Amino acid sequence: MLVIRAYDPSDRDALVAIDARVGTETTRLPLLLRAHAAQGFWLAEQGGRVVGYIARTFEFFDKDFIALVVVDETLRRSGIGTALMRKIENLATGDRIFTSTNESNATMRAVLARLGYVPSGRIDNLDPGDPELVFVKFLKR
Repeated sequence: MLVIRAYDPSDRDALVAIDARVGTETTRLPLLLRAHAAQGFWLAEQGGRVVGYIARTFEFFDKDFIALVVVDETLRRSGIGTALMRKIENLATGDRIFTSTNESNATMRAVLARLGYVPSGRIDNLDPGDPELVFVKFLKR
């Protein structure tokens, strides 16, 4: 059974187990802690083990923005990412929610399309040769 719950600082080691960047990139943990401060950092647990997380911030023009969705590599395409996204959509403060992904990330683009996100823009020059694509979902309130 999948349980989605708020992040707790004692979860840090569990995060590193599924996302090594939490322990190696200087920007990753601060982003997650900002999401936590904004009540937008949620974990997915299965069998008592953290198997994914999502971070929502308001750093994108003061709008709800899904900054990160990470699922344990061995459990991808099992519905965990979708469950996390739906949790954040239900918590959204406005009538829309934004997210982005690299153009090369066909898997995430397919997930976004399936969940009703539509293209909203493109940012060049963040990752050379791999534009960042911005998506929006208009929420029914």
